[in-house]
Amino acid sequence: MPPKRWLWPTLALLLIGWIAVDLSVPRKHSIRQFDPLAVARLETAMWRSYYDKNPVLLFWQLAGGLRQQFHAPFWRSFGLGFQATKAAFVFKRGQSNADYQQALPELTTYYHNIQELTAEPFTIPDMAREELNWWIVHRQRDRYSYADLANALDTTAAVLYRQPASSFTRYGQLRAEAMRLCDEAGRGATEADWQRIEHVLNQAWGELHRVVVVKSANQ
Repeated sequence: MPPKRWLWPTLALLLIGWIAVDLSVPRKHSIRQFDPLAVARLETAMWRSYYDKNPVLLFWQLAGGLRQQFHAPFWRSFGLGFQATKAAFVFKRGQSNADYQQALPELTTYYHNIQELTAEPFTIPDMAREELNWWIVHRQRDRYSYADLANALDTTAAVLYRQPASSFTRYGQLRAEAMRLCDEAGRGATEADWQRIEHVLNQAWGELHRVVVVKSANQ
């Protein structure tokens, strides 16, 4: 039996209503509460999609990661994903520190919108600046080591969670190690390489979760 005449308009109105509520209703969640294994799995998948040159899948996975880590609502996660992707491509085109700084306005807007979702406040300009800084440290391998990258990741986490950078030393080391493994394997990475990378990321995000949950419980 063909669908009734009212079915599709009704479904369209329901979809429009869902999108409108998703984008407009204020929602606050704790950024200390996330599934570290899910975040690690999605980050590994994003790195694989990047090396496989699959931008559509990468964008979908990025939105999923935002829903996992920051509890972004479904439709809002795609807007945030677009902002993060735009900042990344501005950065990618850069050839100098002055060029890289052009990504800062996009990152500031991105973290302003992340702040709208979070129950705990953080300083938006500082967060955008530290995010950009670890991007630069990771890219300029002739100037910086993976130890420098670990330190930059520590500082970024410290600004987001408002805890001393020393709390995140192990997290920074592990995540930098995962990035090193990924960089060295590159487009020739095998399934065993990806399993090893995901294993290290599981440890990194698990350590971050442990630190921020313990801190939250002690407050």
